[in-house]
Amino acid sequence: MNIHAGQRVEYFGAPIDSASRVAVVVHGRSQSPEWMHEFLIDRLDHRVLERVAFVAPAAADNTWYPGGFMQDFEANEPHLTFALERVDQVVDELASADRDRSDLVLIGFSQGACLLAEYVARNPGRYGGVALLTGGLIGPPGTTWDGGSLDGTPIVMGTSDVDEWVPIARAETTRDVLAGRGANVSWTVYEGMDHIINDDEVRRVAELLETGH
Repeated sequence: MNIHAGQRVEYFGAPIDSASRVAVVVHGRSQSPEWMHEFLIDRLDHRVLERVAFVAPAAADNTWYPGGFMQDFEANEPHLTFALERVDQVVDELASADRDRSDLVLIGFSQGACLLAEYVARNPGRYGGVALLTGGLIGPPGTTWDGGSLDGTPIVMGTSDVDEWVPIARAETTRDVLAGRGANVSWTVYEGMDHIINDDEVRRVAELLETGH
């Protein structure tokens, strides 16, 4: 039984049926949809909040998978599979409400960014946009991420050069893998940044939501 499947989903911003864009927002370890609302969504310009619907699923016990994202896959199973299935379920439910993947923006921070990086790598195609805020593809050193094209999907990546949870080398690898598979990646390294979402990242997310790049 998927432990994440029955967890709550919170909605912020515009109603889905009248929104110009829909964003799926995925929180990090020991966080919640409310954390993402306080530290990201509520910091966006009011014009974005009036036009964009934010769909924020919660993980069981506020954590998507138990181990570090660069451990062997076995250390995080079956929770990682459950988490990926939950993201796919949310995307599919939005598709049933006439929101195609190409209309969706996926936004994650920390563990949520890792989960979304892995999700788009395993589910290629054109998305409305992806924002990976301090995260990277999942798997131990030596993992490869082959697959189909991301077809020009705009991806915003931001990370710190000193983050204790996400080594910059893995973030760089993630950038290169996604760009190599056809994504249009915008990449910024913030020197000395703590494990936070900073003001420039909020600005870049707003731009992605408003303009699609």
